[in-house]
Amino acid sequence: MARVYSLSLFPPLVLLLHQQLPVASICCAIHLFSAIFLRNPGLLITNPQVCKGGGQHQQSSRYLRLPPLSPTSIQPDSAAIIPIDFVFPHNLQPLQGSYRLPKARHQPWRLRDLVDSTAFATWLRERWHNKAQRLGGEGEASVPQLQAHWRPWIKDKRMKKTRYNNLIVYIFMVIGFGVAGYICFAATQSVPKHDYCLILDEDFKTLDENIWNHEVQVDGFGTGSFDWTTKDPQNSFVDAEGLHIVPTLTNQSTPITNEQISNGFTVNLTADGTCTSSSVFNCAIRSNNTLGYTIPPVRSARLNTKGKKTIRYGKVEITAKMPQGDWLWPALWLVPQDDVYGVWPRSGEIDIAEVRGNAPGYPLGGRDTYTSTIHWGPTSDLNAFWRTTAGRQIRRTDFSKSFHTFGFEWSGDYMYTYLDSRLQQVLYVGIVGKHTPKNFWERGDFGDVFVNNTLLPNPWAKSQNPGAPFDQEFYLVMNVAVGSRNGWFLDGVGGKPWVDASTYLAPGAFYQRVDDWLPTWGEGNARGMTVKSVKMWQEGACK
Repeated sequence: MARVYSLSLFPPLVLLLHQQLPVASICCAIHLFSAIFLRNPGLLITNPQVCKGGGQHQQSSRYLRLPPLSPTSIQPDSAAIIPIDFVFPHNLQPLQGSYRLPKARHQPWRLRDLVDSTAFATWLRERWHNKAQRLGGEGEASVPQLQAHWRPWIKDKRMKKTRYNNLIVYIFMVIGFGVAGYICFAATQSVPKHDYCLILDEDFKTLDENIWNHEVQVDGFGTGSFDWTTKDPQNSFVDAEGLHIVPTLTNQSTPITNEQISNGFTVNLTADGTCTSSSVFNCAIRSNNTLGYTIPPVRSARLNTKGKKTIRYGKVEITAKMPQGDWLWPALWLVPQDDVYGVWPRSGEIDIAEVRGNAPGYPLGGRDTYTSTIHWGPTSDLNAFWRTTAGRQIRRTDFSKSFHTFGFEWSGDYMYTYLDSRLQQVLYVGIVGKHTPKNFWERGDFGDVFVNNTLLPNPWAKSQNPGAPFDQEFYLVMNVAVGSRNGWFLDGVGGKPWVDASTYLAPGAFYQRVDDWLPTWGEGNARGMTVKSVKMWQEGACK
């Protein structure tokens, strides 16, 4: 084929020698285009006056790519003929004739519609008929003969070697696909498979008190949040969508006024018997504007399955829609039933999903981002959660727009969270494995830590389980908190109206900016978390 293109460049080279530069340039450009893009021989069709010099440069020269021919069905065409010269690139023998040019097909990017292929096929067939007679044969040239002449490379002995080369390539491709398939199959077989027993399948037709507990406190639960958790139906209720946990302003859901929130009013949950904590500090508060004490300006709800539905290894799937609003903090998490290894975080905590209700674009991640975290450590100051945390962001939407399934799978070998499907893993923590630390004490590198000039003791030393403290019973917690003083919302970011270090002054500073953050909360139930369903499985077959 390279030889064909070299020969077809002969006319423009002759023109170039005769200093016919414009026409020669056009001819060369056409042949270069055909060599690069068409990649097969064709016909150079010129008018007798073209490419001959003499100043007659107004006519044109074109390279044509012919479609595949079918020499067995030829019908001569005698309509609308014009004189042209054919130069067949294989032998450069000119043939004078009159042939019909077809109508344009309005495809400027393809050079295929300038000559009637039927007329060319007629010429080719007649030529081969004459050649067959010269060689002593009778009748017309056969299709294989025409193909052999049109495709001379099929007679080349080197083509046999090429076919063998191709066969070897195909064989190795098949072998490669087979090996890849086996590797994938073997990998799937190595994935641990567990039996599970469904212990909770809640779709919230009602709020079953045999499953759910309300936590009623005013202390912020260790995170310094500004909400007063209640059992009030305004803050937690069930409808056709599921369970709603909705925060409300204290002055709108109780008789307490703004003045009383700031000064001179006492909330005592122990006296009315509603507090669920044994500590008076968690159950009572008195507002005092001199000392900076403020009654929680927002009421919300917090529900758990403590003492009713717990798992030690298993799965949890919660289908929920998150709230919309600045400084809202919805959370789905697991807490140890008995604190076997001591107070938090010695006994661990598993945060399946936590979201900030702020708009997408909030620096730490707004309601288009959720975070999964495992908390563990010998002291609260040495909480090594930063080693076991990960997040997932969704694009062009957020978690307040529609329901999503937040999942968690836990065994003696691993823990991981996922979004909507086990294939969309968010956080993975290996417990047993080739490249996994022997236990969480080694994972945290706590062996060389001193506290008060004393070597820090290992709180999990009494357990032989490498997964300690995550080898005990855990229960589920669902809540919507408001604000915090533990760094979940960074100071000075996103217009945060309080400073974490201000301790008791923070709730008052937050409430003073109510006109700024309240309009960002969604209307009605949109400011709360809606839980459509909760499922919990215990690892192992049902008994």
